[in-house]
Amino acid sequence: MATRRLGIIMNGVTGRMGYRQHLVRSILAIQEQGGVELSDGTRILPDPILVGRNAEKLQDIAKEHGLDRWTTDLDDALANAEDTVYFDSQLTNVRETAITKAVAAGKHIYTEKPIADDVEGSLRLARLAADAGVKSGVVHDKLYLPGLLKLRRLVESGFFGRILSVRGEFGYWVFEGDLQPAQRPSWNYRKEDGGGITTDMFPHWNYVLENLFGKVEAVTAKVVTHIPERWDEKGDAYAATADDSAYGIFELEGGIVAQINSSWATRVNRGELVEFHVDGTHGSAVAGLHHCVAQDRNLTPKPVWNPDLVESIRFRELWSEVPDNQPFDNGFKAQWEQFIRYVEGDGDHPYDFMAGVRGVRLAEAGLASSAEGRRIELGEIQL
Repeated sequence: MATRRLGIIMNGVTGRMGYRQHLVRSILAIQEQGGVELSDGTRILPDPILVGRNAEKLQDIAKEHGLDRWTTDLDDALANAEDTVYFDSQLTNVRETAITKAVAAGKHIYTEKPIADDVEGSLRLARLAADAGVKSGVVHDKLYLPGLLKLRRLVESGFFGRILSVRGEFGYWVFEGDLQPAQRPSWNYRKEDGGGITTDMFPHWNYVLENLFGKVEAVTAKVVTHIPERWDEKGDAYAATADDSAYGIFELEGGIVAQINSSWATRVNRGELVEFHVDGTHGSAVAGLHHCVAQDRNLTPKPVWNPDLVESIRFRELWSEVPDNQPFDNGFKAQWEQFIRYVEGDGDHPYDFMAGVRGVRLAEAGLASSAEGRRIELGEIQL
């Protein structure tokens, strides 16, 4: 069958996520496997051009991976009619301007989230894309992870009966930068640079909750900066002006209550860095990035509260591992393949700019809830 080229402008690949997950583990991995196969047997081979501000870094990345296309001039890259897809993994505070240019150039857009600094900016992008007739996609990587795919299988099979609640724990200790170098870039902790765990993680929780359990109808949140001073990549101290922890209660359609703690100031005592505990009338499950365990109501133990006795039930031993039953690919790569098929008119991709708008809206509502000390109801968003 024929192989067809797809030119992709990749902006922001010198950053950790853009380089590792999107370039190396997605686009280059797709190249290595011979492209994305369409339903008619045609293979689509992505051909990236790397875009960024640092010419030396771009040149080094291109050389390391045998690529010959890179530039620091976004306008020049957008002018090439043969490159029809624009991807953005830059800092959030510069994303809207770049995507606006890409839409004006007629490019289909695939982007990291948040898609803009605020709901107004996100809606501007959604309207621009709709008016221009270009296809849009927003990264929803966690939906493609093995643990959540197995959790989705349980939901869709009716395993839980009526779902009652979801409890999520996400995070780990990010070193301040003095004792040991921080695992995350310093801009994450500066509000003026678009940092903050609420704007980073609440868009994730929005798409996880609405796609697995139901639309988020209200939020109550407490946002905190637990570590007020950190040290940057050069070893210089700086004030952490962005939140490093967010504690949220999300009310979902159907009466489901979700509680999710997000923190870069917590030490891990769980199986994975993120876990979701789902309780239903017929069963419960705990899912992480890769693993998922479940317990049916017929196998549920019957503990009795007695603080005077050491608990004899080994609760964790009474859960069953949900089997893989299928091979799982890298989540970022799997979504890239779906979006490429969508661009080529071979399947759909439901995670568009409006999905991105809803994620930004939840982050804004969480911040407002914390600042105002009240519950925020979420209405419908009109394009």
